[in-house]
Amino acid sequence: MGRTVSVFILSDNRLFRESLGRILSKRSDLKVASSQGFSEKACEEALHSPADVILLDSLDCLCSRASDLEDPEKSRKRMRILLVAMDEDEQVFLRAIRAGAMGFVPKDASALDLVTAVRSVARGEAVCPPKFCKFLFDCVASQAKEPAERDAKLSLVLTRRERQLVPMIERGLTNKEIAQQLNLSEQTIKNHIHRILQKIGVDSRMHIFAAVNHAPN
Repeated sequence: MGRTVSVFILSDNRLFRESLGRILSKRSDLKVASSQGFSEKACEEALHSPADVILLDSLDCLCSRASDLEDPEKSRKRMRILLVAMDEDEQVFLRAIRAGAMGFVPKDASALDLVTAVRSVARGEAVCPPKFCKFLFDCVASQAKEPAERDAKLSLVLTRRERQLVPMIERGLTNKEIAQQLNLSEQTIKNHIHRILQKIGVDSRMHIFAAVNHAPN
């Protein structure tokens, strides 16, 4: 890689920390910047450290810091988290990704697999067990279908103009802002929204999008 990759190890398992430390220290391009057990202070230190990769074995710790990882100022960390999974369940894998992990290594991975994963995550590359690839593709495909399914539901009960208003309402636009974009009067928009509320069966514009998304197929 042309440079030394520093790794911050977080785990309550001392044997795990020491084993990883020995594996990494044998590579000339890798070094352990810190090795600590889980604590609020340790997690905070890891998120603010200059280490290239955060290596951990607890999904609970990862999920507890998810809000920090969504902070734009800390978004670089999202590209540097590698989870050595003790549980290889598909849902655990998905939770890890949603919580900010960039790499996911199964517990039975070899030392070479782990080292390769650390290097990949340090380069900003995603690491995913081959057996979970199809699951990940299926999840993405399922999410891609949601807008089409929503539009199908809308077309059954709303007019073209009313369907046009739904995403604008979702974005939080006021009646005046919608009217300006569509070159209509504010009263006309108000009337349209009133009819949408009646058709969908909700009493607030805030509930329109949720009602549409959870409508039965």
